[in-house]
Amino acid sequence: MSRALAFRFMGVGNAKASELGSAAGVVEVEGKPTLLVDCGPRTLDDYQHHYDEEVPSAVFLTHLHLDHIGGVEQLFYRAYFRPGPPVKLFVPSLLVAGLHEKLATSAHVLSEGRANFWDAFHLVPASGHFWLSDLLFEVFPVRHSGYRGAYGLALRGSFLYSGDTRPIPEIVSSFACAGETVFHDCALRGSPAHTGLDDVLREYPEELRQRMVAYHYESEASARQLEESGMQVARPGQAFPLRSPLPLQD
Repeated sequence: MSRALAFRFMGVGNAKASELGSAAGVVEVEGKPTLLVDCGPRTLDDYQHHYDEEVPSAVFLTHLHLDHIGGVEQLFYRAYFRPGPPVKLFVPSLLVAGLHEKLATSAHVLSEGRANFWDAFHLVPASGHFWLSDLLFEVFPVRHSGYRGAYGLALRGSFLYSGDTRPIPEIVSSFACAGETVFHDCALRGSPAHTGLDDVLREYPEELRQRMVAYHYESEASARQLEESGMQVARPGQAFPLRSPLPLQD
């Protein structure tokens, strides 16, 4: 049975564009928040505003820059002190040690002690894929700040979320070749770690650009210029309906 899916952006800005919110989004299934993708400094406040819930049930982290994980410590406190199961935290397996070193090494995550950072979470290392809500999500490396230091997320038939990246046409053509919506890092101007409009126009064919939605840009003024070029652009709080995932092969 097919289910209604959507992807809703919590924030769409790059690390300098705090007024646009931390770049993050939520996979919704039948209107319910199912998976939060990234958790930046203000993501949880935006999440609570949209869903009237303090704590997401599941989170996927694309990489370890603070504009994408800066809210995870706050998530620990919210999750630890509320009743209910731990938050499922899906982390690309090669990033687990780095995440632990950044956030989880203190013996005093609570000032009174007697708690581990991981007590609030059900850690699921993700190496290539993971299951959630009977959906098979795929995880793939992208081009951002070092070899295998950042990852994207795909649901075959529905969407691809690039995370922070330079252009990755060979990867997009593999994971989004069936009409998927492609949510792609795209600022007005690129950098050694991020995609710009010129990169998109050079690297991606017209058919794919018609399915592409830009996020992680510099400002609202940049968003308007991206739209004037023909790009579709995400805004904070905006939801994009998704196609049904492809049937799983036995």
